[in-house]
Amino acid sequence: MKKLIIPFILILVLILSACGNATKSQSVGDASKGGKSKMITYQSENGPIKVPAHPKRVVVLTGNAGDLISLGVNIVGVDEWAKKSPLFNDQLKDVPAVSDESLEKIIELKPDLIIGSNDNKNLDKLKQIAPTVTYTYNKVDYLTQHLEIGKLVNKEKEAQNWIDDFKKRANTVGNEIKAKIGENSTVTVMESYDKDMGIFGDSWGRGTEVLYKAIGLKMPDKVKEMTSKEGYYMISSEVLPDYVEDYLIVSKYNDQDNSYQQTDLYKGMPAVKNNHVIEVDGNAFMFNDSLTLDYQLKYFEEHFLK
Repeated sequence: MKKLIIPFILILVLILSACGNATKSQSVGDASKGGKSKMITYQSENGPIKVPAHPKRVVVLTGNAGDLISLGVNIVGVDEWAKKSPLFNDQLKDVPAVSDESLEKIIELKPDLIIGSNDNKNLDKLKQIAPTVTYTYNKVDYLTQHLEIGKLVNKEKEAQNWIDDFKKRANTVGNEIKAKIGENSTVTVMESYDKDMGIFGDSWGRGTEVLYKAIGLKMPDKVKEMTSKEGYYMISSEVLPDYVEDYLIVSKYNDQDNSYQQTDLYKGMPAVKNNHVIEVDGNAFMFNDSLTLDYQLKYFEEHFLK
């Protein structure tokens, strides 16, 4: 009798073990169908690349942090310029600043996706850490860039919905502003940083996309000519009046030398005399992601129409 019981027990153990393994296998298979393991193919500017269908830990080395925040994507590492934007303070307060050279720090963050720029250093090494997608600044227009980020993180519909809504709002605001200041009034955008001064074209952040593309305001002919090649043009403060006509947008940093604003040359410009200068926070206006664009549109609406 004992001889019969022992084999029966062994068979029972084997059956239970097999069931357990089958259940474990099924749960592993189910997990692979979930967010972390499931991959999709994203058509990047460098060709197709496999990326997580639902990225959970993203490192951002470009100016697209606001796009990801607005799409509800978790950021675990971000470039230092994004950390300086007051618009992202709440969302990025506990997120460490990283660069394309802080590889060990990025490894510790265990990203499942890295978003970088085509001119980042160590791209080959970054690709060994996690799927790495790069973008070339201004290769596509600012709205298409947001859509591309949406496609990358599998939220194309949400990105397109924001684009459609932004266009409508910008068109309304643009019509109101042009009705007040005149269809032919011109606007110049300038910035002074590290003793350098530059003027900007229609796609270099600082609110330029909103002003010139979304709202449809005009820039002086000389600004358009000089920024047509690079998107910006460096000047000396002495020649600033040559590039300013009706309105001036000053992208300003409080930790920089802004003494040029106290000179007779600056104060003598018609835009300054007529109180047609709008100062903006350079850190808040630097980027052209969706969150920043929303802020810029509202800011210009308030300041042009006040």
